[in-house]
Amino acid sequence: MSAKPPLKAVFFDRDGVLNLDHGYVFEPAQLDWIPGAREAVAILHAAGVKVLVVTNQSGVARGYFTEAQVEGFHAAMQADLAEVGARIDAFYVAPHHEDGVVERYRHPDHPDRKPNPGMILRGLTDWSLAPEETVLVGDKASDVEAARRAGVEGLRFRGGDLLDFLRESLGPRLPEADR
Repeated sequence: MSAKPPLKAVFFDRDGVLNLDHGYVFEPAQLDWIPGAREAVAILHAAGVKVLVVTNQSGVARGYFTEAQVEGFHAAMQADLAEVGARIDAFYVAPHHEDGVVERYRHPDHPDRKPNPGMILRGLTDWSLAPEETVLVGDKASDVEAARRAGVEGLRFRGGDLLDFLRESLGPRLPEADR
């Protein structure tokens, strides 16, 4: 068996992986980082590994909040990450849901909504990545299924410290910043 190629990007689900999932999180005041998440993003960023977020946000379709509010939450994440010298390279958002009350976002099975792979496939294309150069970290079976459908290795995060999880799951593929 040949060694896996160097890691060029990590796709992260958002709620439950990078930040605590309080249920339909969109207010910057609700931003509570998962332990080790900011540090993990900082290590990846320092090593030149792209950090890409793929997140279902059905609250938009349900009328709970707007795309602009999602973008505001992401701006708050970026501001917090900047404090530790890190950043997320891109956010891919699926605001769709089959039960949406906002007509524009009502869709029975949108190709971007996980477990469909649309957001991951766009990320691969946008950043000229091969699936084997990436992994996806998610907390739900639908995240791992979306990764599988995109040909990407999916890792199921079940809580705890995200950096510890990545060290354990990726081993030598996880670049470590010089200490």
